Amino acid sequence: MKLYSINTGYFKLDGGAMFGVVPKSMWQKLNPPDENNMCSWAMRCLLIEDGDRLILVDNGMGNKQDEKFFGHYYLHGDDTLERSLAKNGFNKDDITDVFLTHLHFDHCGGSIERDGDKLVPAFRNATYWSNESHWQWAINPNDREKASFLKENIFPIEQSGRLKFIDEKDGISFLENIKVRFMHGHTEAMMLPQINYNGKTIVFMADLLPSAAHIPIPYVMAYDTKPLQTLKEKKSFLTEAQQNNYILFFEHDPNIECCNLQLTDKGIRSNETFVLADIVT
Repeated sequence: MKLYSINTGYFKLDGGAMFGVVPKSMWQKLNPPDENNMCSWAMRCLLIEDGDRLILVDNGMGNKQDEKFFGHYYLHGDDTLERSLAKNGFNKDDITDVFLTHLHFDHCGGSIERDGDKLVPAFRNATYWSNESHWQWAINPNDREKASFLKENIFPIEQSGRLKFIDEKDGISFLENIKVRFMHGHTEAMMLPQINYNGKTIVFMADLLPSAAHIPIPYVMAYDTKPLQTLKEKKSFLTEAQQNNYILFFEHDPNIECCNLQLTDKGIRSNETFVLADIVT
């Protein structure tokens, strides 16, 4: 098995929304906002090469939306999905599986691209993986999340015939060395891949912990549909992760790619921080 960090670019979101009830006087030290209160966030994906499978976990925002849409999110940086894949010797046609943690636009927007007037799978040879509960949640969105579930990102996947569902059982095996953890606080049935790599456990955090700054228990996004559920999920996961020296891989942290954890007087906090390449080369 080989693992690669795939950077698809950076975007901006409101700092208050990202840190919820935490006062700005505290969170602005962790991710300084601009004059519009917007903070920069990564859209970092994970590529897993395992035998004849090449699995891409999430795929960023994509590039098919109009200028007005992208204007809300201030895309910046030189990274793109295509450039990051190429840097590691791959292209989109090499991908065999697209694992979607959930269907918010910044996680699945790269799944579909425009071909003239048509919307087609961006990964022509890949199977797309979701789960039935989250899929139904996304295609029948509540008013709170409706703006995050874009039909042009979702329905063409099903129409392509390439959609498959993972059984909704926490800890289910996706592959021999990849199991799936289900979380329900951010959105219904978000999936976190947990990877056994050379005796190390690496967990792709998606939006349970979008950044290392979100490790303290009260740091819960205002975007979460069930924040009290997120609190329970964070407490349980962080205790397990600290006790077992898991490596956390952050999708949205603009600076920190990975960390492990330590127990401090203030609770569980990050310990060592590093890039994925430090542990897979």
